[in-house]
Amino acid sequence: MSALVAPDTGYRISDEVAAAPKVLLHDHLDGGVRAQTIIEIADQIGYAGLPATGAANLGRWFRESADSGSLVRYLETFVHTVAVMQTVDGLRRVAREQVLDLAADGVVYAESRFAPEQHLHSGLRLEEVVEAVNAGFREGEAEAAAAGCSIRMVALLTAMRHAAKSREIAELAVRYRDQGVGGFDIAGAEAGYPPTRHLDAFEYLQRENAHFTIHAGEAFGLPSIWEAIQWCGADRLGHGVRIIDDIDASGEAPRLGRLAAYVRDARIPLEMCPTSNIQTGAADSVAAHPITMLKDLRFRVTVNTDNRLMSNTTMGREMQQLVDQAGWSLGDLRWATINAMKSAFLPFDERLAIIDGLVKPGYAALGVV
Repeated sequence: MSALVAPDTGYRISDEVAAAPKVLLHDHLDGGVRAQTIIEIADQIGYAGLPATGAANLGRWFRESADSGSLVRYLETFVHTVAVMQTVDGLRRVAREQVLDLAADGVVYAESRFAPEQHLHSGLRLEEVVEAVNAGFREGEAEAAAAGCSIRMVALLTAMRHAAKSREIAELAVRYRDQGVGGFDIAGAEAGYPPTRHLDAFEYLQRENAHFTIHAGEAFGLPSIWEAIQWCGADRLGHGVRIIDDIDASGEAPRLGRLAAYVRDARIPLEMCPTSNIQTGAADSVAAHPITMLKDLRFRVTVNTDNRLMSNTTMGREMQQLVDQAGWSLGDLRWATINAMKSAFLPFDERLAIIDGLVKPGYAALGVV
């Protein structure tokens, strides 16, 4: 029996979903900090900008801000989490706790993304940021294993679309790819900041045979997805929810446009985050989220959390909501989980070992094969 306790979001998770092995490809380190940890580190470093006192009140403020419909207020939430992630100790603690929270949620493999350039305000170097996070991940893995939970953590280094450090961050990802960094990501506002502004970074990564994903098709439409794939060569799409705009569902059977057909034919993974997509206006509800149509059309769909603190969510909650509100079965969850593991930025043999050693046996124990 695991001694770890899964975070409580207030949403009922069935025993079957709780026990199901989970694979997470899209989760932001600064979007999943424990509220109590924010308070304690803020007190240690003298940060006085928190908008609420007490963990419960602070957690509520994050959720309400993310649900407010105001982009300004939503972005403000990250100001406070990043503020307490400016020291080696702070980064290490946040990373370690992320591993423990995910392991308690039944996650057996996770990729955690963070932007090293956002953690330099107290004098750290980019390398020190990466090494501190990786150290926290290793500590968390060891502690989870001691509690009976197997989890593998891999870092993704994120560059910001509006900044000019993408090539430098790409080189950092390559430098640390044998030390726990699986790949590269680019994030930030899509509108006005197309991924093609960073072609130098993507061309460098391709020359180095390195993996990368691009946030695309969330706040912006099909052109964002097309550029990410056809100009930049993305291995995966962060969100990609707007691919639905290239599917005509007005007739008896959905008809795919050229881009949607290419994405499906090429088996390009979609890192979909239902709760987060609703908060940002990319979807109206879990029941109406494009993820279900895309699943039925056999796109390579994966289920993710994005920002667990802001969305008050876990992988268990994301999966349970799909069961409750969109009619997913345990078989559907198994399929999406294997999709995610197939798409992980991990060597093939290691991906296969997790699928055959953890994912399939875990679902078989639930009667799903």
